[in-house]
Amino acid sequence: MDKLRVKGRVLLEFNIRAVTGLHIGGAGTGIQIGGIDKEKEVIRDPLTNRPYIPGSSLKGKVRSLLEKQLGLRINRRIGQTKIHSCDNQEEYKNCRVCWVFGVPGEVGFNTPTRLIVRDVPLSEESAQEMERLPLDRPFAEVKTEVSIDRITSAANPRTIERVPAGAVFGPGEMVYTVYSSDDGLCTVQKDVDFLAIVFQGLKLLEQDYLGGLGSRGSGRVKFEKIRVFLSKDAQTPGEPLKSYDDLDGLLTDLNPLLKQIRTELEGG
Repeated sequence: MDKLRVKGRVLLEFNIRAVTGLHIGGAGTGIQIGGIDKEKEVIRDPLTNRPYIPGSSLKGKVRSLLEKQLGLRINRRIGQTKIHSCDNQEEYKNCRVCWVFGVPGEVGFNTPTRLIVRDVPLSEESAQEMERLPLDRPFAEVKTEVSIDRITSAANPRTIERVPAGAVFGPGEMVYTVYSSDDGLCTVQKDVDFLAIVFQGLKLLEQDYLGGLGSRGSGRVKFEKIRVFLSKDAQTPGEPLKSYDDLDGLLTDLNPLLKQIRTELEGG
């Protein structure tokens, strides 16, 4: 690729509200007597002991929902996960998911991943509010579920941690880089047009769930207090280009927003 250049970065800042209890598990193993199976504990920041939403969980879920929505082939294994990955450059240059979210580096025809998703901490306000509540665990409620053996009718209880409904995580941040190249493969117009899929994926997430146990009520979330910034020439962005109370407001204004970003980057 000839002279790939960064034309600018779109910064998306937001809060995530847990509409129902949220369970994103850690990597613990084993169980304490009288305690909770560590695989059912929520993931926590080791310095603060507060729950957080890993950027990898957020990005991976949005990508997965988009792959299903667009009917893409799930054809490549990454660790324990299978994703869609384009097989050749011709397919890749028209695939919004691979273009924005990335493909494995060894394929040899990829451009840089456009989207960075950072970890989202529990907001200070929610942390202080939960410290005042009589919760079962630090910053978490304990939910007991019972599965029934279909043959013996024996009850098998299990206990999980969830961040309570109403908790707010934020501010979260996503960074979307816009490139251009002399050979015309990467252009400002194409990258800005493909940015739309990020917002569409976030809306799919609101309609689905984040984390585990979603089919049993956990993990419904809502994006709030959304601000869109534009950074050119590695400068710290000032005032936001646009601010929205929620995703519905952003999606209603999506075409004018993309046009404004494209105009500023092409003119810079």
